[in-house]
Amino acid sequence: MESVVDLDEAAGVIAERAVRWRAHGLAVGRLTWRDADAAWPQPFETDRGRVRDPDSVGVALAGAEDAELTVVLFRGGWADVDFVVDLDDAGSLPASDIASAADFGSGLDRWVAGVFGVAAQDHGPA
Repeated sequence: MESVVDLDEAAGVIAERAVRWRAHGLAVGRLTWRDADAAWPQPFETDRGRVRDPDSVGVALAGAEDAELTVVLFRGGWADVDFVVDLDDAGSLPASDIASAADFGSGLDRWVAGVFGVAAQDHGPA
C-alpha cells in the first residue's frame, strides 16, 4: 500500500489533542498500531517499537452516557471512523482523501466535536 500519510506524525496529532480531550473528561485509549509486515492476522500493538512497517494507527475515546469514538487511520489516506452517541445515534463517518497529518487533525476535530461536543478551539479547563 502506498504511504500517503506519515502515521508517526498522525500519532503526534492525536497526542497533542489528547490533553484537551482529557481536560473535557474524555477517556483516551492507548494508540494501537498494525504492522504491514506482520503475519496474518496482523495483531494490534500498543508499543510503536514493535512495529517495523506501520500501516495503521488508531485510538478510541469514551465519554459520558456511553458515547464512544474509534478512529483508525491507514497510511493510504483513509480512516475507519465509528461512533456511538447513544442507542439511537451510532454508525460510521466518511473519512477518505486524507492527504496529511494536518488533514487527519482536522478530521479528528470534526469527529470529536460531532460525538462529544468538544470544539477544536476549546482548550478546556486550565
